[in-house]
Amino acid sequence: MSSPQRVLVTGATGYIGGRLAPRLLEAGHLVRVAVRSPGKLDHVPWRDRVEIAKTDLSDLDGMTEACRDVHTLYYLVHSMGSSQQFEEQEAEMARTVALAAERAGVRRIVYLSGLHPEGVELSQHMRSRVRVGEILLAGAVPAVVFQAGVVIGSGSASFEMIRHLGDTLPVMPAPSWVNNSIEPIAVRDVLHYLVHAMDLPEGLNRTFDIGSRDVMTYADAMRRYAQVAGLRRRRVFHFPLPAPRLSGFWVGLVTPIPLGLAVPLVQSLQHDAVSAEHDIDAYIPPPAEGLTGYRRAVALALKKIEDNSVETTWDYRPGATSAADPLPSDPDWAGRTVFVDERSRTGEAEPEKVWKVIESIGGRNGWYSLPLAWRVRGAMDKLVGGAGLNRGRRDHTDLQVGEYVDWWRVEAMEEGHRLLLHAEMKAPGRAWLELSVEPEGDGSRYKQRAIFFPRGLPGRLYWWGVWPFHGFIFPSMARNILSRAAALDTTEEGAASRP
Repeated sequence: MSSPQRVLVTGATGYIGGRLAPRLLEAGHLVRVAVRSPGKLDHVPWRDRVEIAKTDLSDLDGMTEACRDVHTLYYLVHSMGSSQQFEEQEAEMARTVALAAERAGVRRIVYLSGLHPEGVELSQHMRSRVRVGEILLAGAVPAVVFQAGVVIGSGSASFEMIRHLGDTLPVMPAPSWVNNSIEPIAVRDVLHYLVHAMDLPEGLNRTFDIGSRDVMTYADAMRRYAQVAGLRRRRVFHFPLPAPRLSGFWVGLVTPIPLGLAVPLVQSLQHDAVSAEHDIDAYIPPPAEGLTGYRRAVALALKKIEDNSVETTWDYRPGATSAADPLPSDPDWAGRTVFVDERSRTGEAEPEKVWKVIESIGGRNGWYSLPLAWRVRGAMDKLVGGAGLNRGRRDHTDLQVGEYVDWWRVEAMEEGHRLLLHAEMKAPGRAWLELSVEPEGDGSRYKQRAIFFPRGLPGRLYWWGVWPFHGFIFPSMARNILSRAAALDTTEEGAASRP
């Protein structure tokens, strides 16, 4: 390993960056992270061990200051925009970062791009990633661009797509891209190369293809996933049509991946993604235990999910504040339209047990009322580009501020007492769901509020349209949460009484 250096990590609130920062710390390096909203890192376990530079990647002066005394800059940012200006915005941001690094005397830039063939027309997002790499390589600061294919790891968007397609569809009609060759790589191996980029010779300026050497078709990847997961054989039938947008739309409906991410992900699969060279072996040896094959990578990812130990996800925003304004306090509602559905019930379960149920709501645990109604609403949300119900949650029992729970985002939490969820579904207004518990006598009082700030006439019509369903969903939700908490009491008492 190289001697300890100061490094700057951009994208530290993302899937790869959130895993890389603690590993660089473990390797003995001094880590600085550049973020627009430092509050997003308040709840990560390594928060107090890193320096935080508050800046935007498009701010030349801010980035120059963030790069001061930095040896290596990790550029781990890639947006999923779809606007006409998306590619140019990405390119301009890369030019800004490259110039800031030059001004501050940074010795190396490390960028993670994607595997792609030469001489073909790439998708917009893959084209943008390639262009960013070219801009960094053309800059005054030497750059190392790692080009990786499908990343397999708990919480990665690519793996979640394979997992949910495999879990959901025993028979999958698919476009011709499922027969394209891919070379998946375990996230642990991606991190291995990124950490050891610090050991590369000074002045090296080039791309490196990185992969597992385990080449297969995308259809094979789904079949092998099913085998590792203990599912029945999955049958994949392809049609001689690429149909990237249509298949991206389908993937967005049946997986947790939102349409805005599913479409570019699928579009990036229109060509083979296989390493063209293995030059990296001459500079960074594989991990001591060898590169992680696909089956083992899948098994490791599934074990992480089963153990509730997913480190980061494709939608990684620990401690994030909501994109919407915070929920105003009750007095501030005066003078504006607000709709509230409020429920309150008492139960015999201890407050601690009721809180356990509240904190574990959503995902595979469900919403404790009319599952079909929730699934239908989730499907409707997906159809209009929302998060949908099948996004699930990172951990089945533990929550942090900023994490997602199906189509909700945790906006505030008072441990043991109150959970505030902000809706990320598509609706003509802003919505929150507040769940709380407090002691009452020998048991608990559970309170539940659905709060909606309508936007114009469509918002009002929306609220009154769903109001009849609230009359079924919310009372049963309150009743079933207390029943579940009482069942926890009974289960634990029974366990304690057994010899």
